[in-house]
Amino acid sequence: MSEHHAGVRWKRTSADFTYASYNRAHEMVFKGGAITLAASATPAYKGDADRVDPEEAFVASLSSCHMLTFLAICALKKITVEVYDDVAIGYMEKGANGKMQITRVVLNPEVRFADGANGTAAMLADFHHQAHDGCFIANAVTTEVTVSQRS
Repeated sequence: MSEHHAGVRWKRTSADFTYASYNRAHEMVFKGGAITLAASATPAYKGDADRVDPEEAFVASLSSCHMLTFLAICALKKITVEVYDDVAIGYMEKGANGKMQITRVVLNPEVRFADGANGTAAMLADFHHQAHDGCFIANAVTTEVTVSQRS
């Protein structure tokens, strides 16, 4: 069992506080303030496109967790990975309850193994399946997460 701490910091910078005018810019705070990430609402909700929105952070968390689990599986099997690159996509849609939510996330990893570490498509699919089953974040959410292998 472990604990994981994160926070947010926001301060009004707008002249007034109406839905149309208040600032959405804030910071996501990690490691007791040692690491901050410039964040905002998504532009569709009056946010700043130059900052990370919570939906993007959610998608990145799923992608990161899947990758770390995948790398652990490969390392335990003594198969060296040289590059892992993912371009994940989260889809905001109305859920079964009629509310807007990230209903599904598609991971699109491209994996390059070290020379001599030959991997078959079936092995790669199996490792991704194991990574999905072992990903702490994927196990904690109801969002559908699929892997569409690039390469």
